[in-house]
Amino acid sequence: MRLIFSFLLLISVSGFGQWKDFTINSSGDTMNRVDMQGRKQGPWIHRYETVRGEPGYEEEGYYKNDKKEGEWKLFSLMGDLVGIENYRWGMKDGVCRYFSSMGDLRLEQSWIAINPEKQYDTIMVEDLDKLDSYRKVVVKNEGASLKHGIWRYYNSDGGLIRSEKYEFGKLETPQTAPAAPPAAKKETVKPKEVLEFEKKNEGKKKIKVRDGGTGGA
Repeated sequence: MRLIFSFLLLISVSGFGQWKDFTINSSGDTMNRVDMQGRKQGPWIHRYETVRGEPGYEEEGYYKNDKKEGEWKLFSLMGDLVGIENYRWGMKDGVCRYFSSMGDLRLEQSWIAINPEKQYDTIMVEDLDKLDSYRKVVVKNEGASLKHGIWRYYNSDGGLIRSEKYEFGKLETPQTAPAAPPAAKKETVKPKEVLEFEKKNEGKKKIKVRDGGTGGA
């Protein structure tokens, strides 16, 4: 038994040894990892406190070589899901959605990331006016994501206020939703992502992590 315990301890120490800094959550998983080159890697949680009236929030997702990658989720400090963002090369890419504290969709953005390693990037993009139609476009890399696609803004009742159409950062004519006749207020349907989050986390408390750093970040 002592040999088995010593072997497992050796594996654990060896695994932690590849990180300059990290934390450990209640399940024993390493989080907020910083490798020996000082780069963020793997699962991370950031917390931002309320400052000068701006609400604080937490965000969680993955880093790859110090850059955000894939899906990142944003939570209020009360634990409510308030946003889902997507990243590529550390920049927003794809559809990002933001919700009220009640789970109603308030804003939907669409972005496209340009490969930061190239001065110009040739990409295939969907024609916004033709379904299932794609075309090749050469884009100059200016080191940031570009607004590309439809942006939608919603009111507190879930109704569409206006939409904006972008093509590689250029805004076309904004479209304001036509005014609707007064009607009885109806219950809005929460987005699928919010419903799945609430079902999965019903009754759960927020996960706490403890510092397991082996050095400064």
